[in-house]
Amino acid sequence: MKAQAYHILQTVFGYSDFRPVQLDIVMAALEGKDCLALLPTGGGKSICFQVPALSKEGICVVISPLIALMKDQVDNLKKRGVLAAAIYSGMGKREIDTVLDNCIYGNYKFLYVSPERLKTEIFIERFKRMKVNLIAVDEAHCISQWGYDFRPPYLEIAKIREYHQEIPCLALTASATLQVKQDIIDKLEMKNPAVYVRSFSRKNLSYSVRIAENKLEKALEILQKIPGSAIVYVRNRKGTKEIASILNQMGIPSTFYHAGLDNGLREARQNEWKQNRIRVMVATNAFGMGIDKPDVRLVLHLDLPENLENYYQEAGRAGRDEKKAYAVLITHQQDLSVLEERASIAYPPIDFLKKIYQSLANYFRIAVGSGFMSSFDFDLSSFVGTYNLDLLKSYNALKVLQEEGLLELNESFFSPSSMKFLVDQSKLYEFQIANAKLDPLVKVLLRTYGGELFMEFLKIQEGKLAKAMNLSEKDLIRMLDYMDQVGVIAYSKRKDQPQITFLTERYDAGKLPLNVKRIEERRQNAMHKAAEMIAYVKQQRLCRSNQISYYFGEENEEGCGICDVCLEQKRQISDDLLHLKKIIIKTLQGGTLFSIHTLRDVPGLDDERNAIKVLREMEEEGTIVATPDGIYKLKA
Repeated sequence: MKAQAYHILQTVFGYSDFRPVQLDIVMAALEGKDCLALLPTGGGKSICFQVPALSKEGICVVISPLIALMKDQVDNLKKRGVLAAAIYSGMGKREIDTVLDNCIYGNYKFLYVSPERLKTEIFIERFKRMKVNLIAVDEAHCISQWGYDFRPPYLEIAKIREYHQEIPCLALTASATLQVKQDIIDKLEMKNPAVYVRSFSRKNLSYSVRIAENKLEKALEILQKIPGSAIVYVRNRKGTKEIASILNQMGIPSTFYHAGLDNGLREARQNEWKQNRIRVMVATNAFGMGIDKPDVRLVLHLDLPENLENYYQEAGRAGRDEKKAYAVLITHQQDLSVLEERASIAYPPIDFLKKIYQSLANYFRIAVGSGFMSSFDFDLSSFVGTYNLDLLKSYNALKVLQEEGLLELNESFFSPSSMKFLVDQSKLYEFQIANAKLDPLVKVLLRTYGGELFMEFLKIQEGKLAKAMNLSEKDLIRMLDYMDQVGVIAYSKRKDQPQITFLTERYDAGKLPLNVKRIEERRQNAMHKAAEMIAYVKQQRLCRSNQISYYFGEENEEGCGICDVCLEQKRQISDDLLHLKKIIIKTLQGGTLFSIHTLRDVPGLDDERNAIKVLREMEEEGTIVATPDGIYKLKA
């Protein structure tokens, strides 16, 4: 089994060896054991389930809440010649149908699925018939209400395990406290799981906190001091553009990134930065997930993250090449007050939650008892403007409704257009004869995408097809729409707006099944996490790296030696030793001689341990000498 795992790692993924802990996790999965793996950001989690899945007959079902990450992994697997597919909110029923059929009858190795899909009948019935070899749960902390991104649909995973009881479950996350770790094991109903935790400590990453009234001025100073690729994180979209502009004016090549940009622009900027044509990416936390750029030398935060889990993940994007890197958080007192206030209003009153739910139902005209798994383009600004609602309070309410399993909000969403022929080749030929004007389009589709269009949904680019036919894109889309209406093709148009999905049939807002006790516990949890973040900023005695490790339940005896706290302690010790050296020289110059045994009699040398250390150093450098009876003298 081990030889086969290495063979797949090398031939499919092009790596010569596994990273620390990866092989243990792979072998646990191959031996049919349930397994929980905590690997830091950039620790190579995907390899841990992809290698064992490719080593066995059958398909691996990967549950992930991050649509962008799902699509990236599917695309990367396809580039390596591995058949993979994904199902997420916003896809049409016909497309989902085709994907699930391919996972039963085709030679597919991976099905990525968002947790919200697990309780739908269409998924469950097909899942029962799949030859599953592994269930992989990515971002597994989402299953715990004590985690920082609770998603109730994750609780459905234990239920679907019943249909393939002998199949192992591999849960992966980059950050989980001891409480969350136990919750993952319990909620996934793992049986005697193998648990692997790679140290949260990053020996090459220097953590620092800088208190500054002018945060941008301090950021410029740091960027000028630390060369190389950098990420600057800020909270709001407007700030990304403004700060990137100022950095460019100061001669630091920068660009900005947030979920509100269209997909093409996001991708172009991401590539510019990855290829080091742009040095600094100024971004909201929508940027960075799944991006493999090992040579980031600096991650700067100009706003406080909500919790240490987020900070650890975002800061951890620096120095993945194991070379020296820096994570610097620039803040001031007002930021701490704002973070506390944000945590206190993160869970709005129950009446307001019901009001938002009712407003959404009105906005999208959804009748009571309908709307199950319906997805809509969603512009939050337009929504709050229509009903005269507070923006932040409404956003928080939507997040709570998501935590309650009623809605799914995808803020960063892009899904390219896709299509598939619904008729066989003979019926298609009849259609071409009967619709001469559409015959050239059918020919271009077949020439461009081939016979696979009869088998599965393929991504299409209307712009390229229109150019090939010397048509406007608008005219081409109209032709595709017609072919969809008459049942010749299934055509799913691209989506690049944030999406909101109703995960249940619409309730009467007055009878909304909200778990009031859990919402209050989550509110207290958010405030506790904010307090931990503030404690991280304020404390000046404990090594920063160790403080993060302790938060996640790992104990380290020695400090990292490279964070701001450790460096300050080193400077302090150095200053203390220099002070002792001056006292020793002054005492000896004054004619007072002493030995190690009479140190305590010399004023200022009561720190015996450090005094002895300084005396030995002074002997070695030849500043003082000891007589045969142990009395110290200045060297002549």
